[in-house]
Amino acid sequence: MRPGAPSEAQTAVLTAVTLVAFAANSVLARTALGSGAADPAGFTAVRLISGAATLWLITRRRAHAPDQHSRGSWLSGWWLFLYAISFSFAYVSLSTGTGALILFAMVQATMIVSGLRHGERPHALQWLGLVLAMGGLVLLVAPGLTAPSPFGCLLMATAGVSWGLYSLRGRGVSNPVRATAGNFARTVPMAVAAAALLLPSLEISSRGLLLAVASGSLASGIGYVFWYAAMRGLTTTRASIVQLAVPVLAALGGVVFLAEEPTLRLAVSGAAILGGVGMAVSASETRAE
Repeated sequence: MRPGAPSEAQTAVLTAVTLVAFAANSVLARTALGSGAADPAGFTAVRLISGAATLWLITRRRAHAPDQHSRGSWLSGWWLFLYAISFSFAYVSLSTGTGALILFAMVQATMIVSGLRHGERPHALQWLGLVLAMGGLVLLVAPGLTAPSPFGCLLMATAGVSWGLYSLRGRGVSNPVRATAGNFARTVPMAVAAAALLLPSLEISSRGLLLAVASGSLASGIGYVFWYAAMRGLTTTRASIVQLAVPVLAALGGVVFLAEEPTLRLAVSGAAILGGVGMAVSASETRAE
């Protein structure tokens, strides 16, 4: 365990809360962008600005002075912005299923390749668990894989790589709250510039505004703080694999909050994904003992 890293129990709780926040973010974004309640640039700008404002308020209440390396960076801010803007625009032309498959496939590829480059060697059971989880993910989203937009696919692939790189940069931070706040603050001028460039097409209703604020303040801002904290107790491979549970949670959120119909396909694919994640995580824990 790295110095200052959370315990196994703390890491498990932080990871669980993070995955729920990520799934909530997908549901909020899908609701706003899919219904036309917000345009992609406007949704992204409000999301990032509200996240930055929330985190600024939180950090003002923390009296101790963090070290310089805990204040975020422009590079992390750039990856965060690129993920958010690509994600929003991709979902204009992609179905939820296709987008989820591309996003999480690219996240896994980015983080696993990074782990291999830094000397991590996943156990055979981890690879088996990853294959099982990815198979379940393909089963989950298969109905939406017909004739996807090439440009939408490129945007979502960009979002996946950007999110993977942003996550990786969170492993070494000593103060997740301050680092996330600094990263979000740095996205604000980028988001404002993007919105200004697309000013004629900006359109956001009061409902879209509320959804974007909830996405930025709760599911993104506070959720990403928990993720940066969890990353300090996770290997790169393990962190990449557990995120495969997000599409299942998002799909369940759609059933509960958006009145989407539950199906046998959802139950089977969900069991495969969660079983694969559980197998991979158990293998990593066994290997660490």
